[in-house]
Amino acid sequence: MNLTKREFFQVLGAGTMAGMGLSAYAQADVATAAKGLYDIPKFGNVSFLHMTDCHAQLKPIYFREPSINLGVGSMKGNLPHLVGEHLLKVAKIRPGTAEAHALTYLDYEQAAKRYGKVGGFAHLATLVKRMKASRPGALLLDGGDTWQGSGTALWTNGQDMVDACKLLGVDVMTGHWEFTLGMERVKEIIEKDFAGKVDFVAQNVKTNDFGDPVFKPYVIREINGVPCAIIGQAFPYTPIANPRYMVADWAFGIQDDNMQKMVDECRGKGAQVVVVLSHNGMDVDLKMASRVSGIDAIMGGHTHDGMPVASIISNKGGKTIVTNAGSNSKFLAVLDFDVKDKKVADFRYKLLPVFANMLPADAEMDALITKVRAPYEVKLAEKLAITEGTLYRRGNFNGTGDQLLVDALMEVQGADLAFSPGFRWGTTLLPGQAITREWLMDMTATTYSYATMSEMTGATIKTVLEDVCDNLFNPDPYYQQGGDMVRVGGLQYSCSPLETMGKRISDMRINGKLIEADKKYKVAGWAPVAEEARSQGNKQVWEVVETWLAARGGKVTRRKLNAPKIIGALPNPGYAA
Repeated sequence: MNLTKREFFQVLGAGTMAGMGLSAYAQADVATAAKGLYDIPKFGNVSFLHMTDCHAQLKPIYFREPSINLGVGSMKGNLPHLVGEHLLKVAKIRPGTAEAHALTYLDYEQAAKRYGKVGGFAHLATLVKRMKASRPGALLLDGGDTWQGSGTALWTNGQDMVDACKLLGVDVMTGHWEFTLGMERVKEIIEKDFAGKVDFVAQNVKTNDFGDPVFKPYVIREINGVPCAIIGQAFPYTPIANPRYMVADWAFGIQDDNMQKMVDECRGKGAQVVVVLSHNGMDVDLKMASRVSGIDAIMGGHTHDGMPVASIISNKGGKTIVTNAGSNSKFLAVLDFDVKDKKVADFRYKLLPVFANMLPADAEMDALITKVRAPYEVKLAEKLAITEGTLYRRGNFNGTGDQLLVDALMEVQGADLAFSPGFRWGTTLLPGQAITREWLMDMTATTYSYATMSEMTGATIKTVLEDVCDNLFNPDPYYQQGGDMVRVGGLQYSCSPLETMGKRISDMRINGKLIEADKKYKVAGWAPVAEEARSQGNKQVWEVVETWLAARGGKVTRRKLNAPKIIGALPNPGYAA
C-alpha cells in the first residue's frame, strides 16, 4: 500500500480505538503504522474474539456502510441508529481516518481508493492469530450468516465456509442463513465437520412436535481457569424471513424466559462469565439485555452494525454489555474481561477493522481459499459489464446495487414495478470496476433466488409495503425482523416511519399517476418464501440480470436511486441526505 505523507498521518489517527500514539509512530513506515493499529494492549484474564455476518466473503471486498439507519421512538439518536459524522462523534473518531472509513459512508469512493479493500479470511486469520497470541485461551465466536452470501458458498453447499471456519479456529457458533441450506445439511455439518472442533449453540430452536432442543443451548469453556458460558441465540424469525419449508420441523422465537433459565443454569454450574452469542439484531439485543439478568455481554449480529463502542444496559440484576461486529469479515471485535472474586470486575472492548493492505495474508488460509475457489475462478471472473457509478446495497430504503436489480427485472420481464428483498448482505463496486459474475452472485446467491412475475392490485402492493415497513419501524424491537425496507423499482411513494401499521405508506405512483386500489399491476421480484416457487420453473434472478447486462453495451450507467419521500421523521441522526 502506497500512502502519501498526509494519508499516512490519517492512518495514524486510527489510534482512537487502538491506543496508538502519534508521537510513537511519527517516523514509522506503513508496516509499523499497521502494527500500531492492531497492537491492542492485553487486559484482564478472559478474552472473546467475535466475528459475524461474513456472508461467505473469503476474499477482500469493498463494502459501503449505510447513510440511512433510522431509529424511531426510544431508538432515535442511539446506537446503532447513527450514521456518518454522528457515529464518529459518539465513537470519538476523527473524520478522514482509517476507522472513519471503515465505519461510515463519508467520502466513500475517495477513501476506498486510499485505504483499499477490507476483509478477506486470509487477512482476518492473521488478525485472529495475533489476538490469540496476545490473549492466551481467547475464544473465537462466530455469530452466524457465515455459510451463505457468495457463489462458491452456494455451489459447494456451504462447504467452502465450513472448511475456512475450521481453519480460522472458530470455537463457538450460532446461525441464521445457515438454515437456508436445509435441516439435513445443517445437521450434517454440525455432526460431521464440526464434531469435536466447533460448538453450534442455539437455546431458542426447538422441535415442533415435542419442544426438544435441536442444538446445544450453551457450552461452558474454561479460559485461564475461569469457567465461561456461551449461550447461543439463533435468528428468532427464521421461518418468517426465509422459507418455512427449509426448517419445517423446527420452531424458533426470542424466548426470553428460556434465555433467563439458561443463564441461571449456567450460573448454577459455576460459570463466572456469561456471554450470549446472538443473531437477534442489535435493537432486539438491547431490549433482551434490559429484560434478562445475569448476562455479562451480548455479542450480536444480523443487522450488520459495526459498533465501535459498547452499549451498557441496566437490568434488575445489574448491567449487560451489548456489542455488534459488522459484516463481510470486515471487523473483528475483541472483548476483554477482568474477572476477580468469581465475577467480572471490568472490561475493555475494541472493534478492529480488517484492512487487507495492512494485514498480510495468512499463508495457510490463503492456500485453502485458492484451492476451494479454483474450480470456479473462470466463472467468477467473467466480466458482464463495467459500472460507471458506485454499486452498493446497505441503507434502510434502497441502494444502487438493488436499483440495478429492480431495473433489470422490470425491463427484461416487462413489469410495471419490481421488488427486491431488503437483504443487508452484498458487496460494493467502485466506479470503473467490472461487474463480474462474482459480484452478481454476492448480491443474489441464496438457495431460493427464483425470479418471479405476478399480478397484484394496488391495495395488495400497499399491504406488502406496509407489512415490511412495520418490520423495520415498529417501535417495539421484538416486532422487528432486522432487514431493510423492500427495494422498489418503478413505484414512487412516501413513507412516514413514525406512523402506525397501515398508515406509513402513501402517495404511491407509477409514472406520476396514482395507483388504483382495484387495478392489477405486473410486479417482478425474486427470492419468494413460498414453497411452490420451487416447482414453477422460474429462472434464477442472476440469469435475468445477466440478460439485462448483456444488452447494456458493456457499460452500466450510474443508477438513479428510487427512494421514498420521508415524512415526519426528519431530521434524524440516522439519516443523511
